[in-house]
Amino acid sequence: MSDWRDDLPAVCGKLLRDEPLGPFTWFRVGGAAELLFLPADADDLAAFLRGLPAEVPVTVLGVGSNVIVRDGGVPGAVIRLAGRAFAQVAVEGDTITAGSAALDAAVARAAAKAGLAGLEFYAGIPGTIGGALTMNAGCYGAETKDVLVSAWGYDRAGRRRELRLADFGYAYRHSEAPADIVWVEAAYRGRPDDPAAVQARIDEITARREITQPIREKTGGSTFKNPPGHSSWKLVDEAGWRGKLYGGAMFSPLHANFMINTGTATAADLEGLGEAVRADVKAKTGVDLHWEIKRIGRT
Repeated sequence: MSDWRDDLPAVCGKLLRDEPLGPFTWFRVGGAAELLFLPADADDLAAFLRGLPAEVPVTVLGVGSNVIVRDGGVPGAVIRLAGRAFAQVAVEGDTITAGSAALDAAVARAAAKAGLAGLEFYAGIPGTIGGALTMNAGCYGAETKDVLVSAWGYDRAGRRRELRLADFGYAYRHSEAPADIVWVEAAYRGRPDDPAAVQARIDEITARREITQPIREKTGGSTFKNPPGHSSWKLVDEAGWRGKLYGGAMFSPLHANFMINTGTATAADLEGLGEAVRADVKAKTGVDLHWEIKRIGRT
């Protein structure tokens, strides 16, 4: 039986078969990628997409901070953008340009150093720019849509696509941008401000996270989106799930919307816990909780 992995385009980066993905995620769980591709640069990424058979599914993985990789692994090609080629941050005038693998917090710090305000909230998001673009990431009253100018990447066929802010059709944790675009770079616009004042606001956000979120645990950030008129953490807490074990998973005693792997959890434990909580909250309150964490792969 033929294997599509035997006939792949030549690349400059790394191609890894049956590579476990747990170590690439913050939860540290999950199965293997049928193929993991680590591109050397943007040209390498485009050439790979152009040469990959059209029927092979593609999944993009960033820093793995907001994802559960299911135990059965991920079929097709998983593309992980990492390293200097995809994580550069530059500032010119009031514009901040960031690669899709740049950490959100690093972009916030670069803006502060340049005396540009507006991106401080990124210091509170444990992810990368690629993920922020995909889900209109935000916290503390600000979102990606408030500062984004444009972004570009490659579609499934390896064609360059550039979108302006209006093209994203952003709503709360939602984008209307084509789902097949692998983002490479984004441009943001900040507001001139005193660098010390901007940094002080970042320090305040960082300190607040230290106190209120289990950032040193194996977690995935906010598990559920906030339903209209409700706070997810309150719904989870009031339903009695804060600190309650489900296999090796639980919602953190520190923050009831942060799921954690206590050390022995499987992906099935984590997703099962989330689904159990969703069903319980729905039964008790009539409110639907929707996942903010992405779940990928086979069960």
